[in-house]
Amino acid sequence: MPKWYEKGSVEDKVEWAEEWSPDNNSVNINWLAEDGEPDVREALARNKNIPLQILKKLAKDEHYSVRSNVAGHPNASKEILHKLAKDGDKSVSGAAKNNPNFKTLEFADKKSKGDKKFILAAVKQDARALQDTDDKLKGDKEIVLEAVKQSGSALQHADKKLRADKEFVLAAVKQNGDALQYADKKLMGDKKIVLAAVKKEGSALQHADKKLKGDKEIVLEAVKQDGRALQDADKKLKRDKEVVLAAVKQKGWALKYVDKKLKADKKIVLAAIKQDVSNLQYADKKLKANKEVVLAAAKQDGRVLEFADKKMQANKEVVLVAIKQDVYYFPYADKKLKANKEVVLAAVKQSGRALEFADKKLKGNKKIVLIAVKQDVSALEYVDDSLKNNPDILAIVNKDK
Repeated sequence: MPKWYEKGSVEDKVEWAEEWSPDNNSVNINWLAEDGEPDVREALARNKNIPLQILKKLAKDEHYSVRSNVAGHPNASKEILHKLAKDGDKSVSGAAKNNPNFKTLEFADKKSKGDKKFILAAVKQDARALQDTDDKLKGDKEIVLEAVKQSGSALQHADKKLRADKEFVLAAVKQNGDALQYADKKLMGDKKIVLAAVKKEGSALQHADKKLKGDKEIVLEAVKQDGRALQDADKKLKRDKEVVLAAVKQKGWALKYVDKKLKADKKIVLAAIKQDVSNLQYADKKLKANKEVVLAAAKQDGRVLEFADKKMQANKEVVLVAIKQDVYYFPYADKKLKANKEVVLAAVKQSGRALEFADKKLKGNKKIVLIAVKQDVSALEYVDDSLKNNPDILAIVNKDK
């Protein structure tokens, strides 16, 4: 180490360690990693920019606080973490096990994978550890129950017998409804289990037995949790107004899976577009042309013009409301309205560049052009040639430069 570094104060070195990066490397990182002061090495171990080779070096540091910082480092490798997880200092081993990069059994030896006490501690920390456990312990009730309580999806790694055990499957789906897919087929037809699953994740309905997909109580719970679950429901329930209304209120997009007759139900469609006006695309044609429905949507989001019937795209009141909400959808307005002075004026007040979509005649209307250019000088490119050199318009353009 050079003398200037050795003469530096601890405070200076700590600052260098904290600020070190590949772009700010005037101080050799190895000097910092080998510094005699634990505070310096500790600060370096906190630095998110340090390379893996330095982390490996610091993981062997004699001072526990340095190792603890390495154990909690976001870039610490699994290999480093598994070594530190066995550290004699609890603060170090605890930090390693709590690091998101830590996978409990990846580097464990065969003996450890068959040790019940070790595995029980492992699944309490990370349920994924069940995957790498000795096959005999995958059938251990205490271990599997602990794992599925931590993460329902751990059920997939359990012994077949336990995947057919109601107690274990129920515990799993209560933690993660989609764990139903890993249950024995018989339990996919168990109403209590399926009900618990869809209450947690409506999407779990897809894994239920066919009969239960036609059970109103179950489907109603599923769509209340996730409206999209309607796609997996029995056809008769896609015609059930109560179920459908609950589904679209939760997720308007569910209108896509509704029975044709109910796609023409005004109350249901209004509930769906309240979630997102783009859901109008799934409504019956008649409602796409219904002024009450389209106007209600336009007040919410101008995007409705994209999905509305041509008659509504030609309705002045609807278009004015829509472009005031979002002028971006002005291009969807009917040609006649693009030639309507009031409509175009409303559009260019929102965005001067809306002039691009106006009728050619209005691109030569001085009043409209002045408003458009004042709003956005770049609108000049859409102005009729007859006005491009107009002194009043050029004055606005030059003023903006």
